[in-house]
Amino acid sequence: MNKELELNPNRVVAFLGKPCKEFTKADIVRYIRENDIQMVNFMYPAGDGRLKTLNFVINNAAYLDAILTCGERVDGSSLFPFIEAGSSDLYVLPRFSTAFLDPFAEIPTLSMLCSYFDKDGKPLESSPENTLRKACRAFNEVTGMEFQAMGELEYYVIAPDTEMFAATDQKGYHESAPYAKFNEFRTRCMAYIAQAGGQIKYGHSEVGNFTIDGMIYEQNEIEFLPVNAEDAADQLMVAKWIIRNLAYKLGYNITFAPKITAGKAGSGLHVHMRIVKDGKNQMLENGVLSSTARRAIAGMMQLAPSITSFGNTNPTSYFRLVPHQEAPTNVCWGDRNRSVLVRVPLGWAAKSDMCKIANPLEEESNYDTTQKQTVEMRSPDGSADIYQLIAGLAVACRYGFELDNALEIAEKTYVNVNIHQKENEDKLKDLAQLPDSCEASADCLEKQRDVFEKYNVFSPAMIDGIIRRLRAYGDRTLRADIQGDQTEMLKLVNTYFHCG
Repeated sequence: MNKELELNPNRVVAFLGKPCKEFTKADIVRYIRENDIQMVNFMYPAGDGRLKTLNFVINNAAYLDAILTCGERVDGSSLFPFIEAGSSDLYVLPRFSTAFLDPFAEIPTLSMLCSYFDKDGKPLESSPENTLRKACRAFNEVTGMEFQAMGELEYYVIAPDTEMFAATDQKGYHESAPYAKFNEFRTRCMAYIAQAGGQIKYGHSEVGNFTIDGMIYEQNEIEFLPVNAEDAADQLMVAKWIIRNLAYKLGYNITFAPKITAGKAGSGLHVHMRIVKDGKNQMLENGVLSSTARRAIAGMMQLAPSITSFGNTNPTSYFRLVPHQEAPTNVCWGDRNRSVLVRVPLGWAAKSDMCKIANPLEEESNYDTTQKQTVEMRSPDGSADIYQLIAGLAVACRYGFELDNALEIAEKTYVNVNIHQKENEDKLKDLAQLPDSCEASADCLEKQRDVFEKYNVFSPAMIDGIIRRLRAYGDRTLRADIQGDQTEMLKLVNTYFHCG
């Protein structure tokens, strides 16, 4: 049996006996007929970074065929700030490969993600998923390789404090029950995400763990496997929708906000990337980081200040990007180093067969561990527009292949020390800083916009809209203005509590 199908938790995949990429309209109709599906949901991302939903009851076979073939009209001006009300009609068309059984619907419901089309029946230039599609296509055309990504989805679960088996403040990393209170909630989320097609690597409790006014705040993380970048964005969007819905049903509150309060761990949305050619990971060469990987890193070093425009989209984002919080502040990269912007995680480059050492009865595994190597961008957070963010990273990695001095840039921005320790102050002074506000981020995007607009990846209208939105916050001096003022900080957090 195809290993992609064996043990696959996606019920549509299991029933149809084929990978989701091969789903056809006939497959969707067959699944609906034979599984007593009574409703169909179209889901699509909007300008606020959330999934929107359009419900269809299946009136008859002809109507089902019509909606699957023709899609439906939606009001674009209510979904995106860059669309005028005078010509706002858009089409949404389902992508059959994204079909999943809604785990929350009492009435059996099949959901699918949609793509946007304009009045001429062409993919909407400024739509989130089309921007990412164009970024991946440009990356492939320039490099001849495929851009893959995966996210680390961090969030806080908030519920009344039981005061039993209290976890140690800011020491919740990989904690087990009963000190971690929401492991079961997280594993249920993971099961639902997997059933919806999400390729999950693992889940665990994270560092953040504290109580305020009788409420416990526990940080958790669900990390995904690297897949085609377009699929990675879809999976993260569905995952956030599932986490919020399950929390609502169980009476919990959830936030992906980048910062909750001063001195406590903020939530990031770290993105891992790898570059693949003919199915083989290109990030390592003879056991060390390849020139391909270093070129991609150089591109990210150059465009990092403007990538915050997509990955850090409200004022609280910049209260997370401060020293000593395992969040980056400067433009640099390094190996296994959590003080840098781009981290090269510990790979499996050692020559020893660890499985056999741990399990002496096993034969030599000869597993190709080079497939596991990625590089990680650590600045983004839960406020990110996921499609724009991953598109921006694809542009940055592509840009590294267009720079004549990419390897020199990579060498100059490499650090192998904790740049926030006092003895490394001189090194810190040599490194460019990330923006400290939405307004500063917008300035950076304005200066570097030509790179993102090249190959028609980001439309000028989209870039204009992002810059306007960021500047509208008026937060250029906000971080300094309310430094240490917990009351003002809490007001800010509450304002952007349900971002992204």
